[in-house]
Amino acid sequence: MWSTTTATRIASVPPHELALSSKELPNLRSNYGNNVHPSSAGWMRPTALTTPLEEIRKRFEVDGYVWIKRLIPREDVYDMREHYFRQFAHTGILLPNTSPRDGIFDSASNPLIHQGIGGAPEQAALVLLDAAHTTPEYRAFVKHPNLRSFIRDFMGWKEEVMVERAMLRHNCPHSLSTGIHYDQYFLRAGKAEFLTGWVPIGDCSADGGGLMYLENSTTLGKGMEDEFMHMAKNLSHEERNNAFNKYMNKDGFLCHDAEEFRRAQAKESSWLVGDYEAGDVVFHNPYMIHAATKNEDKFGRIRLASDLRFYEKGAALDERWMKLWRHDDGL
Repeated sequence: MWSTTTATRIASVPPHELALSSKELPNLRSNYGNNVHPSSAGWMRPTALTTPLEEIRKRFEVDGYVWIKRLIPREDVYDMREHYFRQFAHTGILLPNTSPRDGIFDSASNPLIHQGIGGAPEQAALVLLDAAHTTPEYRAFVKHPNLRSFIRDFMGWKEEVMVERAMLRHNCPHSLSTGIHYDQYFLRAGKAEFLTGWVPIGDCSADGGGLMYLENSTTLGKGMEDEFMHMAKNLSHEERNNAFNKYMNKDGFLCHDAEEFRRAQAKESSWLVGDYEAGDVVFHNPYMIHAATKNEDKFGRIRLASDLRFYEKGAALDERWMKLWRHDDGL
């Protein structure tokens, strides 16, 4: 387990930020394949909102991510969770006599019928997913002043631009979700670097479908992208920037077996996870390799989160992403 190692690696962190490292890690896996070996899993480093900005920036540079605790008020997050699941309540996704605010899955239903983005949603669900991305409540949520002001301060930007193609992803217990990837190859047409913000919309346990990060994987991600772009050098500009071109996997992901991928690509690294709380936000760089854990939450909670990407205003962003998400947009 990582408890001793984690304490050694980040001994300068205040004691209250080490709380997660004393807990036993759950079994982790991605969509398919083996569980991550216990010796190859660890806890992410949480960062209090009161941490000095220079320390936050240092952690981001070293770790490739920074997990900010309680950035958005908890009730604001749960208001968004309730709004989302009210739109899907008639589909039978929720446990009868429970609140959409809780988002508890009805285990009597087939989870594969209720998949979100990253799985294989049925046609009727795609219509609902398209609509969910356009509601005033969601568009207001992604502009939350606490989120936006932190990004400007953290990045040192006078003004930020969020790509319009923000995404809402729900992941029922035992369904399919996001495979292993890094974000850059989906936004290749932009020349400037961007910042990803991953916002869990509700509490999300380490084995509840939240993100796990491959430790120290930024260099690996950059190397993979260089190799992909080299192989694609003779393709048209449009095809070269396509995350689904002939040199990429059909579904755009690197792999769906976290343990197999780690053994093949990063034997010395661990998969890092967290017990996320409503209000937390994780920021990561474009090359940090990550995936969703299989949702095996013991309370039956549906994992809901939003993926947001930000550029500095005036930067050479990926214009393809400046439109609202639709299931058939090809990106």
